[in-house]
Amino acid sequence: MTAATSWVEGADPGPYGLAHLPYGVFSTRKDPAPRIGVRIGDQALDLRALATGQFFLPWIRPAFHEHDLNAFLAMGPPAWRLVRHQLTELLADRRHQDQSATLLTPVHKARMHLPFSVADYVDFYASEQHATNLGRLFRPDSEPLLPNWKHLPVGYHGRSGTVVPSGTPVVRPRGQRKTPDGPVEFGPSARLDIEAEVGFVVGVGSDLGTPVSPDDFTEHVFGAVLVNDWSARDIQAWEYVPLGPFLGKSFATSIGHWVTPLDALAAAKAEAPVQDPAPFAYLREAERFGYDLSMSLRWNGTEVSRPPFKGMYWTPAQMLAHMTVNGASLRTGDLYASGTVSGDGADERGSFLELTWGGKEPVTVGDGETRAFLEDGDTVTIEATAPGPDGSVIGLGEVTGTILPAVS
Repeated sequence: MTAATSWVEGADPGPYGLAHLPYGVFSTRKDPAPRIGVRIGDQALDLRALATGQFFLPWIRPAFHEHDLNAFLAMGPPAWRLVRHQLTELLADRRHQDQSATLLTPVHKARMHLPFSVADYVDFYASEQHATNLGRLFRPDSEPLLPNWKHLPVGYHGRSGTVVPSGTPVVRPRGQRKTPDGPVEFGPSARLDIEAEVGFVVGVGSDLGTPVSPDDFTEHVFGAVLVNDWSARDIQAWEYVPLGPFLGKSFATSIGHWVTPLDALAAAKAEAPVQDPAPFAYLREAERFGYDLSMSLRWNGTEVSRPPFKGMYWTPAQMLAHMTVNGASLRTGDLYASGTVSGDGADERGSFLELTWGGKEPVTVGDGETRAFLEDGDTVTIEATAPGPDGSVIGLGEVTGTILPAVS
């Protein structure tokens, strides 16, 4: 049986075809009020206008009159699946074409906004290859993985107020740093880096004091979004002992404009690596899976790395379970990210710290220039694709940002 295709020109086959339907928030020059849209091909379908026209059931319509996705996220899987089914029918059936085409806005004419209001932000450290690389860089005479790493998904709490949408310029952060010769200085970061990550967006919250099982992952998490967790390595190196990242991370975290529903990633499910030692019971999954996402990292237009998400040691479901096992509650709009995604190969590293091996092996970018870390004016773009149904490919919304000079 051939998969359905959309009447929207150019949508199928394509990364934003009928099998994908990611959600975002946009406005236009004519109407500057942010509204929720779903992407189909290179168009954004206005869900506020659809709701005004009474397309959705009465109990769903109010969510699409909001300025972000949170009210819709909080409705949970029954609403998510019902709306996805209705939108698929609408965009596949040519009987709706004439009326619905008037509700489409070309993406290049839309102003994109943060798709959801971020409640809490947690960043994990779930790639064994990334953790091993950093261990070899920082502790060359010791075991690369610290003793706790294979027992729990290591993570830290970030700053939700500095999560920004793709395209937002990133001002070079300032802070304290220790120079190679020993003195401590204050000033702009000289070792500014990126972290190519995948983030997961919580829709349904949980009660304080009640842990969430990894098997309930799809009952709470709505979808995925690409993340660039910018990192000032020199500031971080001086401050992180003994409590971990702070100013070296909190200045900016960029996310893509479009949130891909987990249902759109069904064909991308992949068996996750075997864990040794076996995790504690609260981290064991009845169905252990990750997602086969192929990422691409471009530095000033040059592709420098292709990190594979498929091999992540800790799965999104395990991260969710660990985040709540102490009784911490989930809230609608919580964002948790995987940590840097890195693979086995030198061309699969998801941070420039790894890619240039601590700055010792610069890479060539742009028009033949070499880089060890980010310079002012540099632009970084992260993209990803995933298998779709019937051999198709879907594309997660890219995340990009350009570095601006530090504030004097």
